[in-house]
Amino acid sequence: MTTSPRSRRDFIREAGVAGLALSTGSLISGCAQSTTPPNIVLIFTDDQGYGDVGVYGAQGFTTPNLDQLASDGMRFTDFYASQAVCSASRVALLTGCYSERVSILGALGPGSRIGLHPEETTIAEMLRNEGYATAIFGKWHLGHREEFLPLKHGFDEYLGLPYSNDMWPVEYSGHPATGGNKANHPPLPLIDGNETVAHIEDLEDQDTLTTRYTERAVDFIRRNHRRPFFLYLPHSMPHVPLGVSDKFRGHSDQGMYGDVIEEIDWSVGEILRELERHSLTENTLVIFTCDNGPWLNFGNHAGSTGGLREGKGTAFEGGPRVPAIMRWPGHIPAGSVCGRMGSTIDILPTISAITGASLPERKIDGVSILPLLEGDETANPRDHFFFYYGRELRGVREGRWKRVYSHRTRSYVGVEPGMDGLPGPYAHPTVPTALYDLENDIAETTDVSATHPEIVRRLDALAEIARETLGDRLTDREGSEVRPPGRREAAPFEGIAHLATGAAVTLTTPPSSQYPGAGTVSLTDGKLASQDHSDGYWLGFEGTDLEATVDLGEVKEIRRIGLDCLRAQGSWIFFPTEVAVAVSTDGSVWEQERRVPVELVRNAPGEKRRIVVEVTPVRARYVRVRARNLGRCPSWHVGDGGKAWLFVDEIIVN
Repeated sequence: MTTSPRSRRDFIREAGVAGLALSTGSLISGCAQSTTPPNIVLIFTDDQGYGDVGVYGAQGFTTPNLDQLASDGMRFTDFYASQAVCSASRVALLTGCYSERVSILGALGPGSRIGLHPEETTIAEMLRNEGYATAIFGKWHLGHREEFLPLKHGFDEYLGLPYSNDMWPVEYSGHPATGGNKANHPPLPLIDGNETVAHIEDLEDQDTLTTRYTERAVDFIRRNHRRPFFLYLPHSMPHVPLGVSDKFRGHSDQGMYGDVIEEIDWSVGEILRELERHSLTENTLVIFTCDNGPWLNFGNHAGSTGGLREGKGTAFEGGPRVPAIMRWPGHIPAGSVCGRMGSTIDILPTISAITGASLPERKIDGVSILPLLEGDETANPRDHFFFYYGRELRGVREGRWKRVYSHRTRSYVGVEPGMDGLPGPYAHPTVPTALYDLENDIAETTDVSATHPEIVRRLDALAEIARETLGDRLTDREGSEVRPPGRREAAPFEGIAHLATGAAVTLTTPPSSQYPGAGTVSLTDGKLASQDHSDGYWLGFEGTDLEATVDLGEVKEIRRIGLDCLRAQGSWIFFPTEVAVAVSTDGSVWEQERRVPVELVRNAPGEKRRIVVEVTPVRARYVRVRARNLGRCPSWHVGDGGKAWLFVDEIIVN
């Protein structure tokens, strides 16, 4: 099915209206046979590969419960997570939006001060408004501070980890972390409601997670079987470090990873049996899918892409294409296979269409795929999909065609993976712009753009729509429809007033549009940024230096000049290699230039640091501060050769 570029633009902008129209008609066919709204069970695994379910070709382990789920329902072959990374994929699932629209990107860490915005509507909020009981048991990863936790976003109950299970002060070896970012992490909390009830302290504690979540999920079904409910079960596994209970340890031929998947399959079986126990099978939609593809540099502790290119952290098929199985007896044809595109962003509007719940007031990107679930072979509700990573639009798909735009990517090709829980390195090639025919080239090996110029033009026009609305860092585009995340403001530092507070600042080179702070005012506003690089105060410079001139307004006596800088090497943010300052009375002739070198420390923990330069007491009106960017990530860093970031905040003059 093809349409004009204008109709596609209209389709994207009016997705919410289209979904609402679908919900009215679908409610009649979907619920006419029952006066009780259908229950929704959504099972979401972490880093499970496309080839890691029996019916998708898994080897070395078995998944009988998932295979039976597929036999009783529908298996999707072309189903996508919004992005191949934790927080971004989860916010897309729960809000029906590309993660770029709601500004939750990457994987939020323990130091993050942002989270899901309170005005965004989740599946849980949408259904709770219809009288559903709602619960999440597992990994949240949309902000760990109380104002961002699940109970603030439509869930009645929560037990789980606030972020990934490797964000703790323990190395992948299981030993306490003594350096790097992990050493700076707090203990990993297990939260019940809003309260920390325990800590996951070692690998043995990781072994308990799948069973803990499953037991609470079964109990939730038992307690709420007489009313409609929404159960969200986002497992922490098989994200490394892997953990598995004794009942499955050593159970599979594959090893630890296979054991973990078999325990997840057991968990699925426990949920299905509890539904059957309460005669809820016929009136429950069960959805099983995953947040992204496998973390391949962990070798035998990672899964399989099933022949797709690359894995987690990329926009090639092995990153965002995930297994997806859905069962709803009497509505979804048993044993069916759907080759049409679908995405996690489509789950919210599909549930809206099934239950009659009102769609969010804010614009979403998902569309109802209920016609696909009902077996309509002529339906094609999702005719295109945008492949983002971070703020970069890396590709677009329409039907069988996928357009990839030149970008620097993480790669698992040509490097030796780690083994037994330890990671290997990444490669970081720059891939060329290309067109792939996924129908004949699922591994994305052959560029066919030269022989299909009309397809190239059509997909490039689609990409322009995404750049206009959602932005694209590759082409330095700001999206007109991007919404901010929820943010915990960093409080001003008491007594931070100094000679330059409120002074005008001129920059030689502007900061990145991705991290602009509050403009140049951020450098002299007397408010200090937190250790969270995305807190809205930091100015970020990607591969470029800072050169700032401060006008004090009048001649003043100056003794020292400081610059607040950030180091977060895991996010490619390094201290400057040196800070240089100079002063002037007229802004033309500069004197007393002083330089302070800054040592580059390998695998250093995150840190804020004020780099202070002493000057001989002098009277001057203008202050010039230069901070030299490292330029490129060093060879020992995961981003070897990529542009390093310089993050600066307050220029302090005393």
